[in-house]
Amino acid sequence: MLSRPESIDAKVAASFRHLSSPEAWLSALMDELHGVIVGLQDLKDTIILGLLCHGHVLIEGNPGLAKTLTAKTLGTILGLDFKRIQATPDLTPTDMLGTTETRGPIFAQILLVDEINRAQPKTQSALLEAMEERQVSVKGRGVKLPEPFLVLATQNPIEQEGTNPLPEAQLDRFMFQVIVDYPDRDELRDILRRTTSAARASGQPLGDAQTLRVLQRDVRERHLPDAIADYIARLVLATHPDSPFAAPLARRYLLYGASPRGAQSLALGGKAMARLQGREVVTDADVRTVLVRSLQHRIILNFEGVASGIAPRDILADVVQVTEAPADVESPA
Repeated sequence: MLSRPESIDAKVAASFRHLSSPEAWLSALMDELHGVIVGLQDLKDTIILGLLCHGHVLIEGNPGLAKTLTAKTLGTILGLDFKRIQATPDLTPTDMLGTTETRGPIFAQILLVDEINRAQPKTQSALLEAMEERQVSVKGRGVKLPEPFLVLATQNPIEQEGTNPLPEAQLDRFMFQVIVDYPDRDELRDILRRTTSAARASGQPLGDAQTLRVLQRDVRERHLPDAIADYIARLVLATHPDSPFAAPLARRYLLYGASPRGAQSLALGGKAMARLQGREVVTDADVRTVLVRSLQHRIILNFEGVASGIAPRDILADVVQVTEAPADVESPA
């Protein structure tokens, strides 16, 4: 097993208070989320990954699927400051950032930006700086944002008129993307029981910003073997149509493949998956688990791909199929 600095272990133990371990804290966090939010497992899992990796999440789904409730509940459970911005065509950068006298809603630890593609490009650009630099410019002066700072942005796939699609550079700033589906029959029944009764669950606070920062640092301590790093590199190159590693569907249907940020998302997402499983070493299975949510928003279809209606996840399935996984992964000393 990897040796880890005693200072990290000491901080972890001190931060989780009455809970016996980071694993117990993570388990309690998921239990609280499940107690409030019915279904939406992919959404909850992806937001947890975003938190552990200190990365932003893009959420695509139809209205009324509890995206806002999930984000707000998570803020309550983690003891973090939550704010919501409704993006509209007349939303200005100042509306988000504030002025030198007053701080705008962007100064939050969990920020939900609803219908981000409704905002004008200038406003989207201001959000881009905040996401990338974790600071904003107010009257030419850089102002740091709170830590942690997590942006959850939603897009509505059925309302296209009057939207400004996010440019590739901004999409690339989101570490993960998740597509939210409608609840099934059993989940709908459970939603009715919970939301039409007198008692409404809201989630109980389990920690604070310091707890999360310690766990984020703990995630980065996971070991990424050379063979897994090479596997990630080959997976990303398999999305590039002109690469010798290109998958057949990528060569046919893609204009651009995933960026180096996509590779970083696979590596950090793999480390977070290893952490959630209580392991020190990242495996190829960890990487495949986060592949779609890490890369689907980073690959750009060409004209034939758009006309064919092929889904990015289908191309990524082909990428996995043709990219050989490492046979052996070295154990850390």
